[in-house]
Amino acid sequence: MISPSDPQSSSTAHSTAATPGAARQSSTSSGSEDANQLIPVRMLNEFTYCPRLGYLEWVQGEWAENIETMEGTFGHRNVDKPDRKSIPARKKSNDNGDRDEVQSDSANGDSIHARSITLSSDADGIVAKLDLLELDGGVATPVDYKRGQVPDNPEQSWEPERVQLCAQGLVLRANGFESSQGVLYYIASKRRVVIPFDDALVARTRELIVQFKQAAAEEQIPPPLEDSPKCPRCSLVGICLPDETNLLRAPEESVPDGNRIRKLLPAKSKALPLYIQHQGAFVGKSGDRVTIKLKGEELASVRLLDVSQVCAYGNVMFSGAVIAELNRRSIPIVHKSYGGWFHGITTGLSHKNVELRIRQFRTADDPEAALTISRQFIAGKIKNCRTLLRRQLGSTDDPVIANLAEYRKRALRADSAETLLGLEGMAAKCYFEKFFPMISGIEHYDVDGRNRRPPRDPVNAVLSFVYSLLTKELTVTLNSVGFDPMLGFLHRPRYGRPSLALDLAEEFRPLIADSVTLMAFNNGEINQDSFIARAGAVALTDAGRKSVIAAFERRMDTEITHPIFGYKVSYRRVLEVQARLLARYLLGEIEEYPGFVTR
Repeated sequence: MISPSDPQSSSTAHSTAATPGAARQSSTSSGSEDANQLIPVRMLNEFTYCPRLGYLEWVQGEWAENIETMEGTFGHRNVDKPDRKSIPARKKSNDNGDRDEVQSDSANGDSIHARSITLSSDADGIVAKLDLLELDGGVATPVDYKRGQVPDNPEQSWEPERVQLCAQGLVLRANGFESSQGVLYYIASKRRVVIPFDDALVARTRELIVQFKQAAAEEQIPPPLEDSPKCPRCSLVGICLPDETNLLRAPEESVPDGNRIRKLLPAKSKALPLYIQHQGAFVGKSGDRVTIKLKGEELASVRLLDVSQVCAYGNVMFSGAVIAELNRRSIPIVHKSYGGWFHGITTGLSHKNVELRIRQFRTADDPEAALTISRQFIAGKIKNCRTLLRRQLGSTDDPVIANLAEYRKRALRADSAETLLGLEGMAAKCYFEKFFPMISGIEHYDVDGRNRRPPRDPVNAVLSFVYSLLTKELTVTLNSVGFDPMLGFLHRPRYGRPSLALDLAEEFRPLIADSVTLMAFNNGEINQDSFIARAGAVALTDAGRKSVIAAFERRMDTEITHPIFGYKVSYRRVLEVQARLLARYLLGEIEEYPGFVTR
């Protein structure tokens, strides 16, 4: 990731010399490997800018693009291409500061400019990919490209940039070169700023290296910055959730009134799911677009930039080129049966946040810890069911409102998973007794309570279908956050079941799925012609399914005021925020998982 080195600056984006998350990946192997893990100097830049940012990127393997990172990558397009120049090796310093002869070649005295060179220093524990190396005999000057303009401050540079450059100088010294200064080249200004590697800068650089290694070894993510102007332009702000985490960490008595949470997240993403339900359709790639064809005729063409996931129903084929491109862009392909049964997902490599998955597995294996989280899921679900009924009934006098409030209180005190599930079942029975009569024309659908596998009436067919859409959505979200969606805390593991997605879906069933069902029936978007009955089982037709998907997407795109943070976000974004708050809880940053409940 590339973040601005300062809010006022326009720093650079550049490729990393090591894979983000490498610290955690190696820490699972052996302690000696931990000690020898080299810190990429680009990550040292991030740690200097914000210790939490450095930890998120290097230890947890998090990454997100924004306009600054993309501009930085574009600005580095030339220096990121390695050339074929031969660079004479020098005498290399060992860990004791002595020098061992590595190669007897000597420089011929000519100046050499070389791009994209990777060197390391075992003594300092760092590795650097140099944008440009200017070599004059034994004197080496690293040149680091920065995206923006020369900062308007006395140093004409920001500390993270100077530290990164100095670390490159230390690497060069360790490899036998003389390096007393470096150059920051600001692309927008087309100016070079010389940075001397004086004793103070060298000491500061080595101090930060030690602090970074210590943070990684302690496996404790640094706290978020408080009300920092650095956050709005950081590409990882949606992952870090600085203001949200600080609010949930603060004691209640220290939280002042008023809206103090900055809206650092966009309300909604412009990229949306692409649904394909034409049987025999072929999905391919043409330039930067996804194409959908049937018997050679193009049905649709969508920009890859506008696609967040591809949902294929039944017999849909994909070309190797489009699968590779979707994987490269971290766009999952969700596979569903023709009837809507969620049975698979194609993604790129697993998320690198191994630390989170370790905590998830530990918690799932601890019955009491799992029960603590499960109480929040079920209590949230019951409260949201109560809210939906209260709004639809227009009164709080109905006994079901009081009953659901009581079930919620008892759920928060449940002393076992079995008790909790029993309370959830009793609350659901009360809820659906009032829910079904809210469906317009319910007398035509022969509904006899909640039923499934297979649903035996149109209303339950829609409920089951929308629940599967919600589960699919949460599986994709949890996967992107770094969880294993198959291991839950309330729903126990079962082959092929995304248990954690089902857990988190509980609090959103009334808010999203049940609301979509009400809208689809009561607005006349589906009717009796939208269903087909076979031997007592009822399913949606193609047209009926298309109408329900449209209603579901409208609901996911609806903006809602977050009950805790006060800003407006879409339901799709809320799912991500809740998943990240669950991660913050499991990683020990906040004391309680806050369920999402509306007022």
